[in-house]
Amino acid sequence: MTVYTIVKTVSDNIPHSSTEPSTRPSASGTPTAEAAAGAAPQSADAGRVPPLRSRSVLLAVVGLLALLTLLALGLSWQAYERVQRLEQELVRRQQNVLSDANDARAMARQAQELARDSAAKLALLDVRVAEVALQRGQLEELIQSLSRSRDENVVVDIEAAIRVALQQSAITGSAEPLVVTLKQADERLVRYKQPRLEGVRRAVLRDLDRVKAINVVDVSSLTIKLDEVVRLVDELPLLSVAQRGKPDGEAVAAKNVPTKKRSAVAPAVPGWWPDLQAQWTTLVENVWLEARALLRVTRIENPEAMLLAPEQSYFLRENLKLRLLNARLALLSRQFDTAQADLRDAQGALERYFDRTARKVVTAHELLRQVAGQARQVNVPRPDDTLSALAAAAAGR
Repeated sequence: MTVYTIVKTVSDNIPHSSTEPSTRPSASGTPTAEAAAGAAPQSADAGRVPPLRSRSVLLAVVGLLALLTLLALGLSWQAYERVQRLEQELVRRQQNVLSDANDARAMARQAQELARDSAAKLALLDVRVAEVALQRGQLEELIQSLSRSRDENVVVDIEAAIRVALQQSAITGSAEPLVVTLKQADERLVRYKQPRLEGVRRAVLRDLDRVKAINVVDVSSLTIKLDEVVRLVDELPLLSVAQRGKPDGEAVAAKNVPTKKRSAVAPAVPGWWPDLQAQWTTLVENVWLEARALLRVTRIENPEAMLLAPEQSYFLRENLKLRLLNARLALLSRQFDTAQADLRDAQGALERYFDRTARKVVTAHELLRQVAGQARQVNVPRPDDTLSALAAAAAGR
């Protein structure tokens, strides 16, 4: 557009004449009449427009046109190169887009597979969540039921523990299981601190005091005493076996008095007769003491004890041991009637066949008497107040 404007401006500045006669010669080589007629005006115009100027203008126009042409060609070439670069960039980007599209297609395929797996897992998780929700609902219901029946559970637990303790006390014959259970129930009620169970706690304390007041049989101590008696059986002296008697205290004292002391106490009579009399008296006393040691007079109420042969003493002692062991087993099995019968037989054997004046026999008889006095049936009292209070608390009163 710019080139066209410059050419048009230059062409407008060049003078043109439409009436300029033709100066070309004719075919015959002679100028024509029109040429001759217009020669005068042409010469006149030529004098006014110099030909050099028109030529330089024309050259400038031509050069300008050439320059413009070169410029247009350069611009065209630059535009062509830019188009080529754009095409290459477009191709490269198109290839990149295609590769990205392939990658996106592959990733989309993987995403679909992952989505299917995720959907399957989500379905499984939904099922599990539903199960967990169901279990949670059941657990909440259970917790609510437990919270609502907490008092009832405490009452039921205490009652069950007391009944089990009653059975243990009935089997063992000891009040210790019941005492321990009542103490534990009291401690639990103190920690629970429920006003509606305060009556149960007071009943527990009353039953605990009543059970503690009962003197139960200490079987372990009784069995230890019976074992001691069994150990002494082999050492007990029998009536049928003669034992060396002990002189009485006056004889022993008289025997221990020195001869010189007696002579000093005796009246001082001069001569040999008093010395002889003192020696004779001492000799007689010694003989009498030895005679009394060899001869012993004993009162026997049961004559059959003296008829016991020496070889039968072993069986008598073993029979007495068996009686004592039977009494021991009866005590351990809480059969107090059987134990009392065996103890009576053992005491009768001691009184009938053994020397009651001997220290070991007295000790064994005393031990059997203590065991017989303590081996009696003791009924452990039932905690009726506690059971009644627990029943009332369970009924909601």
